[in-house]
Amino acid sequence: MLAYLVLAAAPASAQGPGGAAALVGDDTRPETAAPGAAPQGPAAGGVTTGTPVSTAVGEIAERLTGVRALAPASAPPEVLAAILAANSIAGLPYKWGGGHRDFDDTGYDCSGAVSKVLNAVGALDSPLDSTGLKRWGKRGRGRWITVYTNPSHAYVVIAGLRFDTSGRGGKGPRWRAERRSSAGFVARHPEGL
Repeated sequence: MLAYLVLAAAPASAQGPGGAAALVGDDTRPETAAPGAAPQGPAAGGVTTGTPVSTAVGEIAERLTGVRALAPASAPPEVLAAILAANSIAGLPYKWGGGHRDFDDTGYDCSGAVSKVLNAVGALDSPLDSTGLKRWGKRGRGRWITVYTNPSHAYVVIAGLRFDTSGRGGKGPRWRAERRSSAGFVARHPEGL
């Protein structure tokens, strides 16, 4: 699946060269281009590029509603799909068991949100809980996508940004600018990513 993230106008702080994703506060939801369609958008290749989020930008972003991530220009299609899937549920409420019966839900718990992202990249056919994610995929950190899991919680880091249901900025699936310790978590990743 090939997806392009397109925003009408990305802030100057989110544009520029780089290999990390960036957060922007914009209620405009990214759109996808049909597979094989010509890229569109404000930056080269139809993908708005980003630089790592600074502390100041991260703090501002967490106070905005509708915070979405932008993919780096160098990201493979699977990473674009992962970011698009996370963006599609960012801001929904925390719902225990959410995303476990079906990838599409009205709210998500931690592993349901991670499962939604992994399904979007073709790495998961049915939702897993945090214990199931401990046995999923390849061991260790991935180049682009890393799932951190333990028996009671799971979150995913995509292109350097954490997508998690807990942290500053409210409960529920959100992009989180602050770092989280991975102590006590097992790192897993999709093969090739």
